[in-house]
Amino acid sequence: MFKLIYKSIKFIIKMCLLIVVLTVVMNIIVVKSSDEDIAAYYNGDSSSIPQSTEAELVSIQPECIMVLGASVNPDGTPSPMLADRLDAGIELYKRGVAPKLLLTGDDGQIEYNEVQVMKDYSVAAGVPEEDIFLDHAGFSTYDSVYRASYVFDVKSAVVVTQEFHLYRTLYGCDKMGIEALGVAADQEEYSTEIFYECREVLARVKDFCMWTIKPAATLLGELIPITGDGIVTQ
Repeated sequence: MFKLIYKSIKFIIKMCLLIVVLTVVMNIIVVKSSDEDIAAYYNGDSSSIPQSTEAELVSIQPECIMVLGASVNPDGTPSPMLADRLDAGIELYKRGVAPKLLLTGDDGQIEYNEVQVMKDYSVAAGVPEEDIFLDHAGFSTYDSVYRASYVFDVKSAVVVTQEFHLYRTLYGCDKMGIEALGVAADQEEYSTEIFYECREVLARVKDFCMWTIKPAATLLGELIPITGDGIVTQ
C-alpha cells in the first residue's frame, strides 16, 4: 500500500514538473520569437515615437493599425488599459503610419460591446468612420489575429496593445502570415496589471498550442478587405 502511494505521489510530482517545464519553454519561444518586432513604446507623448521609429513602422507598408480590445467600464467608457491602446493607435493613424484602424474585441453580449466603445472613442478623437474597421468577433487574441487575416485580408499591420500582450499577438501574426510590428501602449501602471501578466503566462501556452493546431476562429464570415470602406463593418 505504501509503495503504491509513493509511486502515485512520485508520478504526480513528475507530471507537475513536466507541466512547469513545458510552460516555461512555450513562453520563452513565444517571447523570444517576437521581441524584436516590438518597434516602439508609446507613453502618451508623440515624441516617444521618433521619426526613425515611424520610418521603421512605415517600412512594412502596414495596411492597418490593429488595436486589441480590453475591458470596458460600466458607464460605457474604455478602461485605462483600453484607452491607452486606443490613444496609441489613434496617434499612429494621425501620423500616417497606416490608413485604417482595425478595432477588434468582444461583442458577444447585448449589454457588452467593446468595439462600439472603441469606435466611439476613435471617432471622438477625429478618425473618420470610413477608416475604422470593426471586428465584432474578436473574442480572444487568437480569434482577432485569425480573423484579421481570414476575414479582413490583412497582409501587414502595426499591432497596438500592452507589452505583455504584444508577444503573443505578434507570434500569432507570424503564424497567419501577417507581417507585423508592435507598439506597446504602456502609459501607466494599471491596477489589474499583475493579474493580466500572470494570466498571460498561461495564455501564451494556450495560444502556442492553438497556433500549432490552427483551428478556425470561433466565427468567420465573408471577406471584408481592409483596403475598402470601414462603414460596412459598423
